Amino acid sequence: QVQLVESGGGLVQAGGSLSLSCAASGLTFSRYATYWFRQAPGKDREFVSRINWTGSNTLYADSVKGRFTVSRNNAKNTAYLQMNSLKPEDTAVYYCALRLGGITTNIDEMNYWGKGTLVTVSS
Repeated sequence: QVQLVESGGGLVQAGGSLSLSCAASGLTFSRYATYWFRQAPGKDREFVSRINWTGSNTLYADSVKGRFTVSRNNAKNTAYLQMNSLKPEDTAVYYCALRLGGITTNIDEMNYWGKGTLVTVSS
């Protein structure tokens, strides 16, 4: 069956960096766009970033633009989210998701989800 496993979360001080990974199995990863979402305590899940199936096109939420970088390695069935200059407001559970199709930031339109990894940024 399809599995998405996020890793790389943890505790970091404000201004620091973390690199998240999303490892996929059970499907042809290279056919899917990869999305990153996050959900802070008491808040709705929100879009963070998207990378298309080839890695040639990326999209970012305004709140992370210039600080986060999304990438992928289709040979390794893995996507990445490099997070720099982290802020306390970046604290959330980060989820990766896959979608076969065009661009959307609607969480209901994702095909597959991981279980998330917690990122905590201390001030």
